[in-house]
Amino acid sequence: MSVSIRLSMLGKKNRPIYRIVVSETRSKREGRFLDQLGIYDPNVKPPILKLDRQKLAAWKKRGAIVSSGLYRLLEKETAQK
Repeated sequence: MSVSIRLSMLGKKNRPIYRIVVSETRSKREGRFLDQLGIYDPNVKPPILKLDRQKLAAWKKRGAIVSSGLYRLLEKETAQK
């Protein structure tokens, strides 16, 4: 079983909100997930990113792969600090 950490879209039309979830690679984007790590809301200024870093590190240690979109988001957030 291959596991990835990725964004799952929620919200209304033209107002997306994203969950940061751990799911099987073959599952749908808004499908089943194993664990929820946080949320990302790009609709407000500045965008809100709430993330449980301990869970993220634990899942990465187990072999979960971070998706490219989430990777770019995390890099941007760490560069701003």
